[in-house]
Amino acid sequence: MNKWKQEILQHQLGSIAFVQSLHSLSEKDWRAPINEGKWTAAEIIGHLTPWDEFVLQKRLPYLSSECEFPESPDVQAINAQSASMSRQQQQQETISRFVSVREALYQAIDELPDDGWEVNYTIGTASVSLYEYFKGLAEHDLHHFEQIKQVLPLVK
Repeated sequence: MNKWKQEILQHQLGSIAFVQSLHSLSEKDWRAPINEGKWTAAEIIGHLTPWDEFVLQKRLPYLSSECEFPESPDVQAINAQSASMSRQQQQQETISRFVSVREALYQAIDELPDDGWEVNYTIGTASVSLYEYFKGLAEHDLHHFEQIKQVLPLVK
């Protein structure tokens, strides 16, 4: 297996395990802002799912297509909408939804050919390899996971 693909797949599995570990959080900790004026763990996890869905629906199908990649949606609007939804959902629902969609993303990445990880794709005005694209998403995950860990040290 391609080493970059393997790295990304390992990240996906690790992210699923991390989010599943959040089941142990109390409702109070799940809903507490990570810092003054910042999101809660619920909102952080909830906002990741629409982006996974976007990758599944609007990025991966275009890798083997001659069509241009669709434009990215409005980041602020998607994040605000997903954070709002997470405030209304039960903890279990937010976690289960994340896990389900992330497992689908894992499966889709696993099915990508090993030889396409160094190919550059043009998305808007940027040119990135598949590895660079997924590495950026993984770094985004890890940034948010670290925020949660800093505030809730019982989370591993």
